[in-house]
Amino acid sequence: MTARVIHKFTRNVPQWRPRVTPVDLAEATPAQLEALQVTPSNTKVSEYVLTLAHDVESLKVRSPLFNAIMYDKEGLSRSERELGALGASIVNRCIYCAAVHASRHAQIEKDTRVTDELFAKGENADLSPRDRAIFDFARKLSAAPSEASAEDMDALRAAGLDEAEVLDLILSTALFGWANRLMHVLGDPVREEGSA
Repeated sequence: MTARVIHKFTRNVPQWRPRVTPVDLAEATPAQLEALQVTPSNTKVSEYVLTLAHDVESLKVRSPLFNAIMYDKEGLSRSERELGALGASIVNRCIYCAAVHASRHAQIEKDTRVTDELFAKGENADLSPRDRAIFDFARKLSAAPSEASAEDMDALRAAGLDEAEVLDLILSTALFGWANRLMHVLGDPVREEGSA
């Protein structure tokens, strides 16, 4: 079966095919195994994380940082962090990350309307005032940090975000601006021919 690179946004998460051979757990060094102990979702170690394990020092910092930003119990809700990550991923055209974060947003909310609307209409999506403020800020911050203006900060506050939630939004958006770029350089989103 052959694979094709995906170019369309969807919640259907594609495979991610690395261009660099991931670290083989059976052959990993003690330092790599130590760095791999804290995976972002505390589940199976992904091909992406195994690829990042080639740079042990960066991975040792990256995973705890990822966990702190995306899974902290305080501040911005999990689904709103996912919306910030989705905004960054759409701007950066990261098909894989957009699918992951749209899927997570829909799972957390138990509703696909927001992500359906974003994938159908992009910037013109019909969103609640709070989601609109979050998505617009994430989109502008991702396009160029200087585009996220004082007016955007005012819109976030008017939508009910407090200072801690705004910081969480900045961090989740920025984290995925960085992650999207790594995903692009290190591999491609692919789907086996004949699969959905």
